[in-house]
Amino acid sequence: MRSTPMIWRLLPLAVGGTALALSSQAGHGQNGPEFEVAQIYFELNDTDGDLGIHGLIDGDAWKSLEIEGPGEQELMNVWLRTSLRKQGLTEFFFESAEPPFDEVSPETFLRRFKPGIYEIEAVTLDGVEYEEEARVSHVLAGPPRNVTVNGKPAASNCDGDLPVVSGPVTIDWAPVTMSHPTIGTRNVPVSVTQYQFVCEIDRDGRVPDEVIFSVTLPASRTQFTCPAEVTSLSVDGEVKYEIITKLDNNNQTAIESCFELE
Repeated sequence: MRSTPMIWRLLPLAVGGTALALSSQAGHGQNGPEFEVAQIYFELNDTDGDLGIHGLIDGDAWKSLEIEGPGEQELMNVWLRTSLRKQGLTEFFFESAEPPFDEVSPETFLRRFKPGIYEIEAVTLDGVEYEEEARVSHVLAGPPRNVTVNGKPAASNCDGDLPVVSGPVTIDWAPVTMSHPTIGTRNVPVSVTQYQFVCEIDRDGRVPDEVIFSVTLPASRTQFTCPAEVTSLSVDGEVKYEIITKLDNNNQTAIESCFELE
C-alpha cells in the first residue's frame, strides 16, 4: 500500500510576495449569474513534452454542466444523478490525458482545442441557469532560461549529469517575458502572474515514501531557496524540482530537473 505523501504548502506572503487570488478569465454571463471561477486553460510540460487541457469551475451548487468550444462544439455534458443530483456539485476540476508529443503532436492537440470563446453553462439546484464565457488562448509561456542551482547550470532533465551542491540550495531563473518559441502562438510578449516552485523527493519506499513541497511566488520573484527540512529528507541525496509559469490567460508551462546534495 502506498503511504500518504508528506506535503508542505506555503502562502505567497511567507516568501515576501503579495497574495495572489485565483482569478477568472471568464467574461460576463449574458443571460444569468456568473460563476465565481470559470477557467479553461492549457498546461505544457516542456521537459517531458506533453500538453493537456484543464478546467476549473466554481459557484453555487449545480445539477448539470455543459461546456461548448468555438462553433458550439459540445465538449462536455455532466448530469448528476440520484443522491448527488439532490446534493449538487460546486467546485469542479478536470484534467485531460497528456500523451507525449510522439503520440499526439502539439499541432494536433491545439487543432483539437481551438482558441476563442468557450461557453460554460450550468443549472443550479434551484433551477437557475448560469452562463459564462472563458477565453482560451494558444499563447503558452516559454520555459525559464538560465536556470542555475547554487550558481551551477541546471541539468536539462533528471536523466543527465546533475549539479552536485551543498545546502542551502537556491534555484535561480531568468524572468519569462516571451511565449513559447515552437509551440502555440510563438515569440510574442507575455504577462506572468505567478511562478510555482515544487520540490519532490522519492524516499525509496520509506515512510513517508514521497515528499512534496510547493510554494507560489509573485511574478517578480525568480529564485527560491529550498528549505533544509525538505531536502534533508532525501534518501540518496537527489531532489527533483519543478518551475511552473502561469500567464494572465491562465495557461501554465512547467519545466523539471534535479540536483544532488553532497
